[in-house]
Order: sequence, then C-alpha cells, then structure tokens
Amino acid sequence: MEKEDLKVLNKGEEEEMELQGYRLCRWRLALVGLGVLCTGGFLLLLLYWMPEWCVKSTCTRTTARDAEVVLLRSTDEFRRWFLARVRVMLAPGSNPFHSLDTQTTSPSSPSSPSCPFPSPASPPLANGHTPHPSDGSPAQELIIRFADYQPTQIRYFTFHSTKYYWNDEVQNFEVLTGLEDLQVSCSTLHSEHSVGLTRNQQEYRKLFFGVNEIAVKVPSVFKLLIKEVLNPFYIFQLFSVILWSADEYYYYAVAIVFMSVISIATSLYTIKKQYVMLHDMVAAHSIVRVSVCRANNDIEEILSTDLVPGDVIVIPSNGTIMPCDAVLVSGTCIVNESMLTGESVPVTKTNLPNPGPGEREEEADSAYNTEEHKRHTLFCGTSVIQTRFYTGELVKAVVVRTGFSTAKGQLVRSILYPKPTDFKLYRDAYLFLLCLVAVAGIGFVYSIVLSVMNKVPAKTIIIESLDIITITVPPALPAAMTAGIVYAQRRLKRIGIFCISPQRINICGQINLVCFDKTGTLTEDGLDMWGVQRVENGSFHLSEENAYKENLVKSQFVACMATCHSLTKIEGQLSGDPLDLKMFEATGWILEEATEEETSLHNRIMPTVVRPPKQLLPPEPAVSPEQDMELYELSSAYEIGIVRQFPFSSALQRMSVVARLLGEKRMDAYMKGAPEVVASLCKKETVPENFAEVLEGYTKQGFRVIALAHRRLESKLTWHKVQNINRDHIEANMEFLGLIIMQNKLKPETPAVLQDLHRANIRTVMVTGDNMLTAISVARDCGMIPPQDTVIIADALHPHDGQAAKITWRYADKPTKTSRLEEVNISLEDVCHVDEPKTQELYHFAMNGKSFAVIAEHFPDMLQKLVLHGTVFARMAPDQKTQLIEALQGVDYFVGMCGDGANDCGALKRAHGGISLSELEASVASPFTSRTPNISCVPSLIREGRAALITSFCVFKFMALYSIIQYISVTLLYSILSNLGDFQFLFIDIAIILLIVFTMSLNPAWKELVSRRPPSGLISGPLLFSVLTQILICLGFQTITFLWVQQQPWYTVWTPLTDVCNRTLHINVSDHNDTEVDDHNIQNFENTSLFYVSCFQYLIVAIVFSKGKPFRQPSYKNWPFVVSAVTLYFFLLFIMFHPIEGIDEFLEIVCVPFDWRVKLFLIILVNAAVSVLVETFILDIVLWKLVFSRDKQGNFGVTPAAPTPQGVIDLRAYKCLSRICCPRKMAPKARYMHLAQELSVDPDWPPKPTTTTEAKPRPENGSDYQIIINS
Repeated sequence: MEKEDLKVLNKGEEEEMELQGYRLCRWRLALVGLGVLCTGGFLLLLLYWMPEWCVKSTCTRTTARDAEVVLLRSTDEFRRWFLARVRVMLAPGSNPFHSLDTQTTSPSSPSSPSCPFPSPASPPLANGHTPHPSDGSPAQELIIRFADYQPTQIRYFTFHSTKYYWNDEVQNFEVLTGLEDLQVSCSTLHSEHSVGLTRNQQEYRKLFFGVNEIAVKVPSVFKLLIKEVLNPFYIFQLFSVILWSADEYYYYAVAIVFMSVISIATSLYTIKKQYVMLHDMVAAHSIVRVSVCRANNDIEEILSTDLVPGDVIVIPSNGTIMPCDAVLVSGTCIVNESMLTGESVPVTKTNLPNPGPGEREEEADSAYNTEEHKRHTLFCGTSVIQTRFYTGELVKAVVVRTGFSTAKGQLVRSILYPKPTDFKLYRDAYLFLLCLVAVAGIGFVYSIVLSVMNKVPAKTIIIESLDIITITVPPALPAAMTAGIVYAQRRLKRIGIFCISPQRINICGQINLVCFDKTGTLTEDGLDMWGVQRVENGSFHLSEENAYKENLVKSQFVACMATCHSLTKIEGQLSGDPLDLKMFEATGWILEEATEEETSLHNRIMPTVVRPPKQLLPPEPAVSPEQDMELYELSSAYEIGIVRQFPFSSALQRMSVVARLLGEKRMDAYMKGAPEVVASLCKKETVPENFAEVLEGYTKQGFRVIALAHRRLESKLTWHKVQNINRDHIEANMEFLGLIIMQNKLKPETPAVLQDLHRANIRTVMVTGDNMLTAISVARDCGMIPPQDTVIIADALHPHDGQAAKITWRYADKPTKTSRLEEVNISLEDVCHVDEPKTQELYHFAMNGKSFAVIAEHFPDMLQKLVLHGTVFARMAPDQKTQLIEALQGVDYFVGMCGDGANDCGALKRAHGGISLSELEASVASPFTSRTPNISCVPSLIREGRAALITSFCVFKFMALYSIIQYISVTLLYSILSNLGDFQFLFIDIAIILLIVFTMSLNPAWKELVSRRPPSGLISGPLLFSVLTQILICLGFQTITFLWVQQQPWYTVWTPLTDVCNRTLHINVSDHNDTEVDDHNIQNFENTSLFYVSCFQYLIVAIVFSKGKPFRQPSYKNWPFVVSAVTLYFFLLFIMFHPIEGIDEFLEIVCVPFDWRVKLFLIILVNAAVSVLVETFILDIVLWKLVFSRDKQGNFGVTPAAPTPQGVIDLRAYKCLSRICCPRKMAPKARYMHLAQELSVDPDWPPKPTTTTEAKPRPENGSDYQIIINS
C-alpha cells in the first residue's frame, strides 16, 4: 500500500516531488490537541517545524484520489517536506478544453434557443472580476446555466502558486499549463483556435486556470513576524529569557531581547523590502485592458485578469506590455524582451507559419511549443514597441499560458520559492550545536544529582540545571554569526556588488571553478566590422576593408548586407541586433519604413525599403526634355523592398529575406548565418574549395564570421505565395556570396582577472552561444587556455540508421611544439611517497551544445570525465548552460557563474555564486549583481566570500569556546554550591563577549587571492583540533586555579568578616547583603580566582582565533577589535592588581592576597603562551599545511604555478610530515579529485586524435562505451 500509492509529480522536471495521500482522523486530532495543552503549546511548535510529523500524527494513510491532505517530499538532495490541503470544486465538466456549448443535447448552433443560454447575451460575470474558483459561486452559476451537464467534483491543491488537478486517466495530480497541454499543431492553432472563445467557454476555462495575474502577495508585517519569531533559535532565546527572569538575571535578558528585536527587525525589513520590490516589478503591468475577439467576430474589451488560454487578443498598434504568453497568428510585432533575456535589443516577432494542406503530414506541421516557436511567441512582461498590420487586418495573438505558468510567472516563482542553499558550514553548525547540547545534557544531570545530594530546594534545582543549558548553547550565536555576513555585504556594496541572498556570500568563499559567458562578459558587447571577403565564380577575392564602394553598390553581396537583417526604425532611430546594425551601417545605405497610414491603406504589403545614398550611385546620363521626368526617376532609382522576413533562429543558425529590386519582375532570396550552415545550403560549385581553411583561419584568430548567400527566385512565385511559403523552400540551392568578418574585442580587464584566478588555482570555463573556433581563439587570447596546451574537440553524433551514438575526437590546432610541462604534481596517490616531480601534458576539451546534449544523454559517465578538463563549451542553449553547471556541481565543484544576464538566468541562479553584469530585470534571478560591467568583480567576490567564511569560523569557534569556558567555571563552582554572580555574568556576556564578537568580524578581506581555499565545514581536522585543544587548555588551567586556591595557606571558607588582605578598615555589610550572599554563596575565593582566569581566557581565545592572512587582513589592522581587546586587558589587570571597592562590590569579587594575584597572573601568562603555541605553531604550520595540501586542486584540472625554491623546501618538509601523519593513503573527498586520480592512470585518456568512442547500450547500468581507433 505504502509503495503503491506513492505518486510522483512533475516527473523528470526540476520540481519533481513524491506525493502521499492522507485523510484527517478525529481521535488522532483529539490526542494531539491534548498533547499541545499538556506541553504548553510546545508540541504545536514542533509540528509546525516538522510537516511530516504533523500529517502523520493527525491523519491516516489513504489513496491519492481520496486524500484530504497531501504530504509532498522533494526528490532533490534536500528532501524537504511540505503539506497541502486538497480542495474540491464543482464544475460542469472535468476538462477545461471541452467545448461545453457544442456538447448540448441539440446539435444546433450555440446561439440557437435550445442551447442553455445564448452566447452574446450573457452578461460578464461579476463585472469582469470572477471570484476565486474555491468560492464556488462562479461554478454554481455555470452549473445552473449548463443544466444538461452533471456537475463534476474536481479535486485540486495549490502548492508554490501552482494548482495541481486530479486526473482520473493518469491517476495522478497534474498541472494545467495552458494551450500546450493539448499538443496543438501549428495548422490547428490557425484553423481552430484563431477565432476566439465564447464568453461561456472563457468563464468555464477560468474555473480551471484562475485569474490571469502573477500575484505576489506582500505578507503583512504581523505574518512575517510570526514566521520569523517561530524560528527554533528565537524560541530557544525566549526560553532563555524566561529562565533568566525567573533567576532575577534581568540585565542580560534585556540585552538579549534588545539584540533579538534588532535582528528580527532588520530581517523583517529586508524580507519585506524584497517582497515589495518583486511585487512592484510584477504589478507594474499585471492588469491592463485588452481587446478580445469573440467567436461571433465581436471585439470586446476586458481586463487582462480575465484572459484564459485560447482567448484571441488584439495587439494595439501603439504597443503594450504583454499580460500573458501568446502566439502571433497574424501581423508582426517588434518587442523588447529585456525583462526575460537581459538584452534590450528589439526583436521582430512574426506570425506562426500556417502550413498548407499538402505540408501538414510533413515535419513542417509540428506541435506548437513555446521554446521551439519563440520567434512567434510574445512573452508575458515583455513590451511590444510597435506592430505592423496590413489592409486593415488586426494583429492577433492566441493566449497560450496565463498567470504563474507564463515565462515571467516561472521567473517570479523561482525567486519566491528558491532552493535552499546547501552548504557544509550550516549543516556542521547544527551538528556542532547538537554536540554542545549533549555537553549541556551532561552538566544538566550533574547539577541535578549534586543539588539533590546537597538537599537544595526544588525551585533552585530546576533553575540552576536549566541554566546550564543556556550557558552551553549561547543564545547570542545567530546574531554573532550573521554579523560577519552583514559586514561582508556592506563591503561588497561599497565596491558595487549588490547581493539579494546574503547566505551565499559564505559559499562564494569556496568557489574553485568559474564559468564565464563570452559576449559582453569576457569580450566587449558590440562587434566591429573588420572586413569582407567576397566570392565570385567559386573562388575568394582578397579580403577588403569595407563594402562602401561605388563598384560594389549594385552587387548581390552589398544587396544581401543591406536587406538581410531584422532592423527597424523606432522613433526615427534604427534599432535591432548589434551585429545587424554594424553590418547595415557598413553599407552606408538608407532604410525607410512604411507608416501606419500607408500600411492600412494598401491592399498589398508596403515593404520596408533600402536604397544606397546618392553619392554611391554611378553618375546619371543627361535628361532630354521630351523624356517624362517621373518615368525617368522611376527607372533610375535603385531601391530594394523587403517582401518577407524569416527571422534569425538559433536552432537553424541563419536568417533569410525575400526582396525585390524596384522594377524587377522576379524576386531574390538573401540569407546570412553561420558559415558552415550557409555553405551546406548552397550549390557545391559556388562554394570555394578552400572555404574550410579560410574560415578556420579567421575563427582561429578569434573573428566572428558570417556567411552570405543569394538566389534568384522563380517568376511564378507571387507576393501572396511568398507570404505563405515555408522557409525550407526558399533556403535551398543558394549561391555563396562570401564572408563578413567581425571582430569581438576582449575587455581590457579580462586577461589580468583570469590570470589572478589561475594563480589562485581556480579553474575557468567559457560557456557561450558563439562559434566553437572563435570561442577557442578567445580562450587562448585571454589566457584561459595557455599557448602550449592542446585543445581536444569532442564531436558527438546522435544514433542514426541503426548506428550507436559516437564521439569523434579531433585536436583543434596542434601547438607549434609539443612541450611537456614539468610540474610539481602532488597528486593524491603520492601523498605518502613524493619522490620526483611527474611530467604531464596539459589538455583542454572543447565541445558545442549539440555534442554536449548527445554526451549527456548517451555517455553520462563520460560527461563527468569531460567536465574535469572541459574549458570551452560553444553554441550552448540557455538550458544547456544550466545543465553544465549541474554537471560540474555533480563532481563536487563549487561553481561560480558570471554572465551579463542575457540568457544566463538559469545558470546564474543554479551556480553557487552567480554574478550578473546586467542591472536589468533578468538579473533578479542572480544572487549577485555587479555595477562594474566587467569580470573584475569575480575575484573581489571570492575574496570577500573567503573572508566572510573565515570570519564565520572564527566567530563560531569563539562562541563555542565562550560557552564551554563559562560551562567549566559554573560546573566547578556548582561542586562547592557556588555560582557566578549576576553582574559577573553580565560583565562577561556584554562587556567581553558581545564587544569582541561584533568587532572581531570587522577584518576586511586580504588584498589578493591565494592558491588555497578555506575549509568548507566546521567538522574538519584542523578546526576540530583547534577547538578541542583550546577547550582542554582552558579546562586544565581553570581546574589548576580551582584546586590551587584551596591549597593556599591563607585559604578559609569566605565570610563577610574574612580579611586575608589585612585591610584595617572594617567592612560594614548590611544585613540584606549578608542574607543575599548566604543565599547564593557567590562571594568566595574560588569564584574570584575563576572569574579572573576565565575573563582572560575569553580574550586569549578571541585573539588566538582571530586569524588574518591569507584570507583576511591581519587583526592588528582591525582597530575596533584591537582597541576593545587592549581596553579589556587593561581594565582586568587594573582591577586585579589595584582593587577598587565599588567595582569589587558590583562584581561580587572578594579581596585576595597580592602574592595570589601574582600567581593568577602567571597562570594567565602560561595559559596564553600555551594557547598561542598550539594554535599558531602546531596547528597552522603542521596540520593546516597538511590539510590544505590535500585540498589544493592543482592537479585536478588546474595548472599549478611553477614551483619556487621555497616550494621545494616545503615539499621536503611536507614529505616528512606526511609520512608521520598519514601512513595510509588518503582518499580525496571531492569526486573530481577521485576522477582525476583514476584518469591519471588510464592509458586511453585523453583520447587520441583519430579515435572514435561509440556508445554500447547496456540497460542494467546506464551506458558504456568502447574506443575505436580509425585506421
């Protein structure tokens, strides 16, 4: 039963979840209610924190179909639990796409009397505002109207702003996305869906799809406050505060309450601000008025919130902001999609092709898909700048998706419900706290046993034993931990890096691989025209600087440059793709567009016209007076009209246009695109034989190359036929015209930044949508691939004609001389026997998006090996960039991603540290946004991340030691039924701890990136060694003090009349004071001695733990910390050697002889010396180096810097130490290190240049492959 009814939602998608059905059980509810009463509400809190306990304790298991409550569990590595209530609504049917009005008993038309209600006459529901489906009212109304239908019960639940409906056919809950659920073909969209819906159909669909708006509800401050306060840490603080108040320790309780209030207030302010920002971004255009075409050819104006998939909307000519995702069925639009892509380049959207009856069986009539047909889809949130319509025809679009299902809705959902950041530090922090809780448990039992043996009153036993817990687990810990992150965030803001997810700053300290987008990130945004190389009679001319020449003005080459683009005039300014702009500007031609009035008057399309400037045309012959002036002007004018445009498609890697020269009968087709693609569509004889070499020559130098082609079209192709023809008929048998060579310059900062990262052993990878060879060339230019390294290109092919998938390996460009790099290679297998440096040839893999997809599907185990040395990934689609990041994270890399927001959204969000260089809305998905538009922000972020991470370690270790030192003092004093006084606690907790914690976090980051990384978790050898040794040192010295004071000759049990200091003044102690002292037994020699020693111990560990180089600036540069520590040292020494009666009374310290004070001072000095020795010498020099040498990833896909003489000495020392410290082989922790180890002994790796790797399908364990050597 358990396993059978475990449903899987969103199978194979990012949000995949397991679902179990439950129904409420009354007796269990009653029992839980009783438990809540008995525990004073604590059980309720526990059930709030643990949704699975909540459901399992109040419900019984049932089938998913009958569930009242569903328990969901994510299938990712976090395995989080969620619960959702199943609701029921009544509707006239179960499928939103059923056409109810046509299913009536009578076959007559919808408006006939037998239909339940005539379509046009029905008034809009609730003035166009349909109440929420769960209210039941619109459903009731529809059911009354559709009297013939049996009302259907529809079960659904809402989770993360998405509705899941029960589907009887598949016996599972499913999401209704929109029109795509129907798998409609392009021709069906035109024939069946372009008419519009009746109002009844629209209201019926609205029951399922809900209101069309991306509702980002800004929670009330009260709701946020409750959610924040119910955090386990704050509940523990509340418990501590209540306990201290019961113990009359009001001062610290007030201090903790004050700190918590500030912490909660800042947290609430930040969360609220983010919600408001997101709400404003979404709400700006969520509700607009739209014109909708109804099924009876009426046009009705409604609110955009009433739109449902299947509605046909009219796009206004003056533009609008899209309230939904819709596909164009007539007309064209110019759209700014910066909201989604980050590129504010206007894009031309054309209407969806409508294949003729003959073509429908072919591939041409594929099912509509937003991704595949994005050139015809208007996305929600993007702004339509202008539309083109002809002969009074309206620009219409069919609504495909609404609300949270739209592209923008998905982006907003990913921001509203982010994946938790999984970081070892936070997991270890909880483990560490559990250890502290265990220690507290021991103290708790010890204090109870001791108190019972000494017959202490019950109230005191309870308070004192619970007090041990609050001492051991410091309530100020969360505030202390966030301090470092807040300071780091402030420092980042100062250098122009803004952060929306502060927890990620620590994770950035671990980054050991950074992926860079190429265009606009590593290189300048725009392209510069470098030159052209024309082809005539199947051979190349010499390259020319430009095409702005008289003799070329009427050539097909220039005509292609002038017409084959998607430029448009917006407010008199030419705008469009930067590449198109540069190409068109190079011709010097003029572009003219028809005005709206002209297009609406003419029966035929008024084409966009391009013509050369007068000065470029050859001189005109003299005009004889009898010639008709107008006729002459017509014949001499040289103008080309663009009749039809097939926009650029990244899948096809080309664009084409159909144009007509003024006065010509036949039309011409022009095409431009990726050279390999264009050449494959041209007649063989027109492509020069040396095409591949010439192209490779340019791409190796890093130029962006575009090829041009042309074809005269048959005279039978009329204007109307051209409007409906498929592009495949046009883009064939072309004549190759030549190449345009564009230059994409590196940003000046790029090489230096990459060198810094390389020196720091941080791998760099290029992920681009550009050509492979161009990308490799740029990678060489910027130093990502050193000149002497080999580049191996992996070309993978899908299985076809019964052949298995295969990868062919070829070497991009053999280096001038194959140099073997001598490198000190402390690889893991050699950790215990480093004898001589090993030689290794360095290589990098490069592949394109197609190969990446094939390898990911057919060679999953090979992919992990390839990403280990993969440096260039070219022609990558946005989702492939995300998959690459996941693959790198799969082998345990901490991945940074730097992109300009354009199509990098998914990757930026998925990476451990994503930095967007664009401040447009698309960067909302990115945790970090940089004001400086170059990659210099990457090392800064990693340095700050490392500093913040080390600060977190320092603070955590310090807070752990603080609680343990106080725990030791209290435990020792409990043994003589004493304790620390309230003001002693207050002095330690506020004057020492809070002051030190908040100032020790202020160390700024170190100036440069070093080649080692900080450890990622608290449970690592050096850190545990550090904490445990310091605990033992403190325990030892406190115990010595406690026992030694009792051995002193002057020692007696202290009373108010004891005078071991030989003070002649008689101390007058009031009766009240006397009773108080007797009550708690605070004032005694043990208490005073331990108070002095422990106060100095806090300061000693603070200084010892406050690490500087190599990740933070040294502590002496952190003046607030230095001033605080020095002041406290002076104050403590002062009150120790020069007692002041007022201070002694306040702190409840007793007077001790001078020689004992000197002995205490010696104990403190020896304690400090031992602590410093253990931490700096034993730990930093011995253990730290050992662990870091293991952690260095120099040999795991990263080239280490050349060894220095000092390095060789270190190596020898390292050899000796490693023999002592690790007699057995150390296995690496990270998967990429394991893989590197395996590959270093694999004789077939890297693959040889002429080999092919074939997939051999083996169902039992995924995939296998064999290497075939081609003869």
